[in-house]
Amino acid sequence: MKLIEAYNEFVKNEMWDKAYATLTHLYKSGNYYHVVKDFRKLIGKDRELLKKTYLLTARDYFDDFMIYIEWNRPLKEKFWLPRRSKLLPIVEALQQLEEGELDELFLSQPPRTGKTTLMMFFLTWVMLRNSERSNLYCSYTDSVVKVLYNGILEVLNDTTTYLWKDVFPECNIASTDAKDLLINIDRRKRYASFTGRSLYGTLNGACDCNGYAIGDDLISGIEEAMNKDRLNNAWSKVDNNFLPRAKQNAKLLWIGTRWSLTDPIARRLDVLSNDPKFKDRRFKVVNIPALNENDESNFDYACGVGFNSEFYQQRRASFERNNDTASWLAQYQGEPIERDGAVFSPDELRYFNGDLEGDPDSIFMAIDPSWGGGDFVASPIIYQYGTDLFVKDVVYSNAEKNYTQSEVISKVLKHKVTRIYCEGNKMTGSYGQDISRLLKEKNYHCNVQISTKHFTGTGKEQRIFDKAPDIRENMIFLDKRDKEYELFMQNVFSFSIMGKNKHDDAPDSLAMAVTFLIRGENIIVAKKRTF
Repeated sequence: MKLIEAYNEFVKNEMWDKAYATLTHLYKSGNYYHVVKDFRKLIGKDRELLKKTYLLTARDYFDDFMIYIEWNRPLKEKFWLPRRSKLLPIVEALQQLEEGELDELFLSQPPRTGKTTLMMFFLTWVMLRNSERSNLYCSYTDSVVKVLYNGILEVLNDTTTYLWKDVFPECNIASTDAKDLLINIDRRKRYASFTGRSLYGTLNGACDCNGYAIGDDLISGIEEAMNKDRLNNAWSKVDNNFLPRAKQNAKLLWIGTRWSLTDPIARRLDVLSNDPKFKDRRFKVVNIPALNENDESNFDYACGVGFNSEFYQQRRASFERNNDTASWLAQYQGEPIERDGAVFSPDELRYFNGDLEGDPDSIFMAIDPSWGGGDFVASPIIYQYGTDLFVKDVVYSNAEKNYTQSEVISKVLKHKVTRIYCEGNKMTGSYGQDISRLLKEKNYHCNVQISTKHFTGTGKEQRIFDKAPDIRENMIFLDKRDKEYELFMQNVFSFSIMGKNKHDDAPDSLAMAVTFLIRGENIIVAKKRTF
């Protein structure tokens, strides 16, 4: 009888021990990891048998390794399980890197969310998997490197708390060096299993890296990020000292805060993305922001070890009060912007509490359309009182068009919008036509104007920049916002005229509204109100 047939028969009869024994042979004979995962679901609360399955696969799978080596720890003291559901995308990407599916990986997440400890476990695992590989870990200062070095030694030296010896019984610590930050597994080697160095320390000759070359937090903080000379110097160190330490087959792992569009991580990404000589280089970017698209925390871990939505919303509010939205976006959202080119800052805009007196002169919308799939539909709902434009509500969503069009219709009816200005080209021209049709089907009269003058790329950026003074002077925004409105405003504050803008839909919709009102279209004539 074939192994898989025997295994299925044992499972059918709930002969779990025999099923596991057969599963062990199956797993070692080929690609049966999916069967192991299914078996875990079948055996339910049999913790001893479950533990055996993780021991079986821990050598090969980083996720399983972390689950197994912390098996005996109380749940509240474990690192991995309370954080697993949130950090699993990073671990899955690290698995891809280890299995050779990627050549480079870029990771970004907010401060104090487990990045260093995750790297501590990862480097422990890769060193034990192949002790002959030489791995290099580099950061902006020796003190950061030493924290990781001490963390790895803590895991290696405490085999009661961390059960790595069960997984790799043949492995031993051959030597350590606290001064030069070296660790050797199994035997003392010319180039150690682990070498830790500062970016500004001695890298030449320190490591001949054929395993992992890891650059973690290569920029010290905001002071360095705001100094172009220091950013240039950091990249020079990376390009001349760090990268040459990696052999051709070494894997590159970049970790840290995305401070600037000219920091080392950004420059490396630019090379990989835009230089045709790197077209065959396989890389992946994993950025987990503090707050997701619903303005909710991505790091509200189990057991109370993370940060909830309120915590991050308060951090954002603090940055905004200090007129430092750029730092919030860089440190917590993984969205670097060029501070010198920021067009809008929170303290320059006008705000109101949501209450308006009297009937407005007009209620209109400007729609920057999209079909979804990454780009956002952005549309401010504006109550016009003379030259004052109160942005009472917004549409801001990257969902597919049926959803966003439904939201637009809903807000037209809610606010009794009488005029809509929608841009369109060959791709998005039908968006406004659909809005007009849907409103007619509801017997709602609204003047929908579709402009064929469509701005893209630098044209959009220039229009936003040109209309920025009008936006600051005439537009008034809510000071207390719902999630959608808050995300809209974050997109406004992140717009830079000097750097690359991943999304500029929200500020562009404001520029469209000003264009619609003041210049060229002659649809609404602004007049000064007496109150």
